[in-house]
Amino acid sequence: MRIDAHCHAWHRWPYQPAVPDATSRASAANLIHEMDRSGVKQAVLIAAAIGDNCDNTDYAFKAAADYPSRFVVFPDLECWWSPSVGQPGAAARLEAALSRVPFRGFSLYLAEDEDGSRLVGPDMTDFFRMARDRGLIASLSVMPHQIEAVIQLAHRIPEIPILLHHFAFLGPRSRTGPGDSEAVIAAAACSNIYVKYSGMGNIAASDHEYPYSPLRWIPECFAQAFGPDRMLWGSDWPVSTKHMTYPQTLSLLTRHGPFRGEDLSAVLGRNMHDLLNRQPNGAPNEPD
Repeated sequence: MRIDAHCHAWHRWPYQPAVPDATSRASAANLIHEMDRSGVKQAVLIAAAIGDNCDNTDYAFKAAADYPSRFVVFPDLECWWSPSVGQPGAAARLEAALSRVPFRGFSLYLAEDEDGSRLVGPDMTDFFRMARDRGLIASLSVMPHQIEAVIQLAHRIPEIPILLHHFAFLGPRSRTGPGDSEAVIAAAACSNIYVKYSGMGNIAASDHEYPYSPLRWIPECFAQAFGPDRMLWGSDWPVSTKHMTYPQTLSLLTRHGPFRGEDLSAVLGRNMHDLLNRQPNGAPNEPD
């Protein structure tokens, strides 16, 4: 089973330059089309209220209602763009969100210039403890210099799965190279931290093109540290369409990636399936 562990759907294209099909390019219907032609059964919609999409969580939940077997929604909570970010009461806001509509995980984006300490402050510790108690998955957008805080969080609350977006942005986007990988790879010692095999075009330099051969060291580095059981393929659609096609996001893993056989199947979907179907004690349910 193929599950896209990281993608988006917006009612309006949020990037510049403007495009003529702004109201359809990033739509849930277009995403379903891309999934169908690539044999992807299910996708996790990572909500992100950017551009003219301040209601993106509502849009994502409507898409999930329209395609109930295809989408799982991770609403955006306590992100750098959230009006209440940094204010007391994060756990109460999480409880309120869950009372409106149930969900199995959430996305949390740190600003790139944050030091990460917000993740382990008293208020957010209460937030993550409630997330643990509700059996939620935390999907975090963090930069390499913020990984130390993520490791602290993982040690403090080891029961909550933590998914790092886009190879934790190791690479040109964060001005890091192979010599900077040690701090990020240290996260592999925490068994509840996972890494998304996604966003290669997002972390690459402007002169890099598919299949990003100069950056092959990044997935290989993470594959060696985390292994096939803690990596998750994601297309990063439609952001990825600025750099490559949906099928090419798959082939970065299936043709150009470090995994084969059962290991490849794990990264392509089995790991995400198991996370989404965890029992309260953290063990996966039996496969469908």
